[in-house]
Amino acid sequence: MKKEPQQLTMSEAPHAPEGQVIEGRYRVVSRIADGGMATVYQAVDERLGRTVAIKIMHTQLAQGPHRDQFVERFHREARSAAAIANPHIVQVYDTGEFDGLDYLVMEYVHGVNLRYEMNQQGTFSVRETLRIIGETLDGLASAHRAGVVHRDIKPENILLNDRGHVQITDFGLAKTVSQATLSSTGILLGTAAYLAPEMIERNQATPQGDLYSVGIMAWEMLAGKVPFTSNNPVTLVFKHVHEDVPSIVTVCEGINANVAAFIAHLTARAVEARPADASAALAELQRLQSILAVSDWQYQLPAANVNISPNTTQAEDAAAPMNEGNPAPPTPPAPPTQQFDDRTRKLDRVKPNMTTVMPVQQQNVDPEATTRFSLPLDGDVNTADGSTRPQSPAMQNGDYGNAGKDESSKRHRTPLIVAGVAAFLLTCGAGGWAWWCYQGPGSYWTMPQPDGMSCSDSVACPITGVKWSDYESLLKVSDIEYEVSEKYSDSITEGDIISTDPANVGDRGSKRRGQKVKVVVSKGVRQATVPADILDATSASGKDPINALKKAGFDNVEQTTASDDTYSMEVPQGALLSLSVDPGATLPHNTTITVTVSQGPKPVTMPNIVGKTKDEAQQTMDDLKLTANWTESFDDKIPQGQVISTSVSSGNTLHWGDSVDVVVSKGPETITLPNYVGQKASDAKAALEKLGFTVKVSSQLTLNASQDKKVASQDPVGGTEVRIRDENGTPTTITLKMYSSLF
Repeated sequence: MKKEPQQLTMSEAPHAPEGQVIEGRYRVVSRIADGGMATVYQAVDERLGRTVAIKIMHTQLAQGPHRDQFVERFHREARSAAAIANPHIVQVYDTGEFDGLDYLVMEYVHGVNLRYEMNQQGTFSVRETLRIIGETLDGLASAHRAGVVHRDIKPENILLNDRGHVQITDFGLAKTVSQATLSSTGILLGTAAYLAPEMIERNQATPQGDLYSVGIMAWEMLAGKVPFTSNNPVTLVFKHVHEDVPSIVTVCEGINANVAAFIAHLTARAVEARPADASAALAELQRLQSILAVSDWQYQLPAANVNISPNTTQAEDAAAPMNEGNPAPPTPPAPPTQQFDDRTRKLDRVKPNMTTVMPVQQQNVDPEATTRFSLPLDGDVNTADGSTRPQSPAMQNGDYGNAGKDESSKRHRTPLIVAGVAAFLLTCGAGGWAWWCYQGPGSYWTMPQPDGMSCSDSVACPITGVKWSDYESLLKVSDIEYEVSEKYSDSITEGDIISTDPANVGDRGSKRRGQKVKVVVSKGVRQATVPADILDATSASGKDPINALKKAGFDNVEQTTASDDTYSMEVPQGALLSLSVDPGATLPHNTTITVTVSQGPKPVTMPNIVGKTKDEAQQTMDDLKLTANWTESFDDKIPQGQVISTSVSSGNTLHWGDSVDVVVSKGPETITLPNYVGQKASDAKAALEKLGFTVKVSSQLTLNASQDKKVASQDPVGGTEVRIRDENGTPTTITLKMYSSLF
């Protein structure tokens, strides 16, 4: 009877024999490698019939006090890799948990890691180096576009498949850019030989930090060693912070200058001096490749010129852990074969030693937001509780605050340091302990002098205008605690120190009272934003623009002098006619902003237009931007077409756009006189008087009695155009003669 595969419990995972099955799906074939957090196995996904790699967390981590943080790292690796689609990124297929241990199911890569190739080859040609770096940048470009920073780029995490192409693995330290700090559960993770300065100094993980690590990796591939080496990882990381990466030309004489410049750009100490992200770096590399000659591509430093130990590399020494427990001793390298599971057993030797863990000064901290940490230096002294603390500047260097001396000077001062410690012990043992610890040098610390600052013994030397990131490192090395606040400054560059308390180099602070240095760091010139609606005369900002600008934070607002150009019929008084900056713009608060404020419609004096023709009056009103409302009326004195009167008397004050009623003469009123002859005289008289005339009646004798009382004649005669009134307003007289009988 065929024996069914045994179901593997996760607690047994680190010792899983071949043939066991996880979760009824993943059959373990063989162990690939042991790492600091997990063991990686080759397995077969029996559901899909494909080979996979399974990373299973170590039991001691799953049962340790920081289980949650390590589990989160597992989950973060799954999320980060799943968010990126790129052939140069190892894909994560599945994740799960069983019996308290987490695991990841990943793409199985046939090949080796870059560290193995480095150990085999010693050095690489420019062609090989730029190809591998280019594919690494291509993978990172996808990560950066997805908002993910890897944070642990090193040769051990660069896999080379059996076709020689790059596949980046281990996103366990990766984070989104918005969350990226470097600390975790009170420790600082990373690989000392490849850490970017800002990661060491400020716990700031950025896309440019990944580029720095890529640059160091390229440097090592070409030179056969990393640019900074030290037996102490702490000394090594401080070299990254305080020293520029030397040009690759210093080792690879004759290499193309543009290749050297590209690597220098990636490894610049300042974040802002590097490319913005991997996409920008890849574009720069592609431009570089287009101009290289054949001889430039073929350049390779002979491996014989590189002094490398046969069993390890300088990078491995530099990356030795300081506080990672007791990893298994490295195993001898296996001979290379064509299969990943055999060749990458090399990881058994390399992987456990590649993550540097730096103890944080304060343990009760947010595990993802630590901003302060102390690093043990060469010659750290033990405290009463058995822990270590960095020596004071005096014990390190023989003076106060000069932390940047070279290694040779430190070696020369070693006897003095030892003597000083011995003297301290003798003093305390002899009864001088009270003086030393309560009044003497043991009771205080001294403000160190910043690098590059010159001070005179006779004049106080205030600490101001110094780059805070540099001075912070000096305070950490000097074991001086500090508190930081930020303040805007018009004169101190952003990131530089405005002031400290104590204020001067050499000032002292009390250790017994736990005094901390209070540092005020410049936020640069305070910025302010112009209200976006400031040109809208109907908005609150637009109605009172000067106060709106002042409330927004601008304190250098200048108003143009009132002139004809500041009057407006369209823009209300107090609103803006013009602004020297764009609405919505964010500018330094002391930017000079020039505004032209509307005075509204301009005041004008009503002109005297009575007696002028309508055309003349219209031109006069237009010149003063006044509106005339025209009407016409008969006038016995004013000729037709001339202005009779206005609704506003001349000399009164008006404003542009005001309306004035203007009456224009139609001339004297006239009428065509009707013919009243033969009509009754009384009717004719009444009709003429109704028209406004004065009527004079006289008699004309007649022998015909039937014509009596009828109009015989009129003067003026009917049909004549007659004025109703004369120029004095007196009605015109019409004379009627009527018949009067003799009998």
